[in-house]
Amino acid sequence: MRFSMFLVCLMCLSLTQIHVSIADLVDDTCNQTPNKDLCVSVLRADPRSSTADVAGLAIIVVDTIKAKAIATVAQINTLLGSKPDPKTKNGLDSCLKKYSNAILNGDIPSALEGLQKNNPKFAEQGMNDAANEANSCEGSFAGASPISSFNKSVADLSNVASAITKLLL
Repeated sequence: MRFSMFLVCLMCLSLTQIHVSIADLVDDTCNQTPNKDLCVSVLRADPRSSTADVAGLAIIVVDTIKAKAIATVAQINTLLGSKPDPKTKNGLDSCLKKYSNAILNGDIPSALEGLQKNNPKFAEQGMNDAANEANSCEGSFAGASPISSFNKSVADLSNVASAITKLLL
């Protein structure tokens, strides 16, 4: 009986240690990014983070960027369908190319490939490029951008992913 209680206590202690070390990895990793709160929020929302290493955490953030970029493309298409004024249409067309061609078909696949093939420098460059494309999109408008929140989200997440991949160098 005492031995059984000992094993149960030992198992509970081990599970607590595993949970604490995973939480510590997320916190330790996110503390080294430019936006700790965003990083922690994204990683804690994804159940994969409970078993991920640092490269896995970076993949989770890149997957989140992909989802945000897809949502941005959908928003751009919605706005283009509403017949915007010519200057806004030009900005949206430019952004659609940046998101569809560069971010979704270039930067994100490059980053994922770099992480999966243990080439973090390649992944870091892909994320830096995605942030630059989102910021460039924001500057494509003569006046206020109708997709500022989307661009900010993609740029901020890309900077977080870049910082995480840099930890792998």
